Formats: sequence, structure tokens, C-alpha cells
Amino acid sequence: MVHRIIVSALVSLVLSSFSANAADKDLIRTLYHADFVEYDDEPKDRFTLDGELGVIFASGNTNASSIKSSLKSEHETNVFANQYWVEFLYKQSEVDGAEGRIKQTTAQRLYTYVQSDYKLKAENQRLFVYGDYEDDRFNGYDYRSSIAGGWSQLVWRNEISDFRFSVGPGYSLAKLESGEKAENIHGFIVRASAEYHYIWPTGAKLRQFVSTEAGEDNIKSRTETSLSANLFESLALKLSFIMQHNSNPTDSNTALNTETSVAVVYRFF
Repeated sequence: MVHRIIVSALVSLVLSSFSANAADKDLIRTLYHADFVEYDDEPKDRFTLDGELGVIFASGNTNASSIKSSLKSEHETNVFANQYWVEFLYKQSEVDGAEGRIKQTTAQRLYTYVQSDYKLKAENQRLFVYGDYEDDRFNGYDYRSSIAGGWSQLVWRNEISDFRFSVGPGYSLAKLESGEKAENIHGFIVRASAEYHYIWPTGAKLRQFVSTEAGEDNIKSRTETSLSANLFESLALKLSFIMQHNSNPTDSNTALNTETSVAVVYRFF
């Protein structure tokens, strides 16, 4: 019930942000203190750090609690454009046991990635290096990791939107919970990703991200759609929907997993 109220409040807030007139930009900026950044063809050194925290408690027919937190940082200079991300998810639920209802951990995941783009002399053209690591207690693997490198391009960036993509070869590796090497994961891959941002005049933001890693015996894909609306100068409310798909999962897991979350985002700087 609580999370439904939170979701309804977020949707109402985002919709109200969309309907505001662009002519009231100065008023909205005063009320929301949105991060209006004027576009500059010559980007200056930039460093940001955002922290995200979402907590959901459910009671009644299902008693459960979950915590999702993350840190995201971007650092851009005239030479490099770097992205850093770390995310943690934990969920505890009450289940039927031999001695009645007991609390049990039903989700626990740590995920992190780093991507560094080296800017070439040609406008918006780059070379990238990428690496990620995932430790999910319930996906059948002890860990999964991949590295990749190749071509990256910032297709466009203006005052309201930007779009970038990257594609290149890499290598993926994983170990099963039994300690054995995951033969269907180990090997060379081709990684491709794309990311799109849009900012409304009110400061409400849309982010769409999609990535895929294609190997000989497995294809791993991830997509994330998020909407956020500013509450105060450095505080925002965010609604996210994530889908993860593995074409060749372990025997005890499904191919498609989805996740919907509501969180508060704080911009440290």
C-alpha cells in the first residue's frame, strides 16, 4: 500500500512538471532549483556524484522489506569522459517454514561498472574501455564479469537532450555457485550499448539505457527506463523500470527478470 502511494505521488509530480509552461522557467527554477545547465559547445571539466536510496515495506498477505541503493558519478574533461556506477539490492521476505513463518533473504545483488571514453580529435568521436562485475546471490552464479573496448560516439548533445552509443569486442567470464567455470559465459563477446537523456524545461528528466553482450552460447541484455522530478535543489524523486534477459540461464532461474523501484536521489555535487 505504501509503495503504491509513493508511485502515485511520483507520477503526479512528473506529470505536473511536464504540463508547466516553458515561459515559467525562472519560477520553476526558483521552486524546484532544477539543474538547468546552459549548453556550451566547449564543455568544461565536470564532475558529478549522485546517491540513490529506495526502501519499501509491505505487510498483510505478504510481509517483505527491500532496500536499493546506488552511487553514480560522471567525470568529463577535454580528454576523457568517465562513468562510474555501483548498485546494491537487498530484499527480505516472510516465508512458510517448518516452524511457521520465518524471515528469509530473497534477493541480494551487487553490481558495478566503469566506462572510460578517450576523446579523439574528430568531433564527438571516442574510444572506450568498459568493465563490470556482478555478484547476485540468487542467479545461480558466484560472480559474472566482462570487459570490452572499442568505438564510442556522442551523436548529439544540446541543452535538452543527448544520445550516445558504444560498440566493440570484449571478453566475459563467470563462475557457478558450485565453483565450476560457467562454460556458456566464458569467451569472447561483442558488446553494444546506447544511452539517451531528455530534460524538460521544468527539470524533469528521462533516461533510457540499453545494452547487450552477445557471445557464442549466451546473450545478456539489460534495459533501464527512469523518470525523475526535482523536489529541492539537490533532491529528486525517481521511478525506474529495469529488465534483464539471459538467453541461456542456469537451470533454477528464469530468462527474464524485471524490477520496478521508487527512490530518492541526492546530488552531492
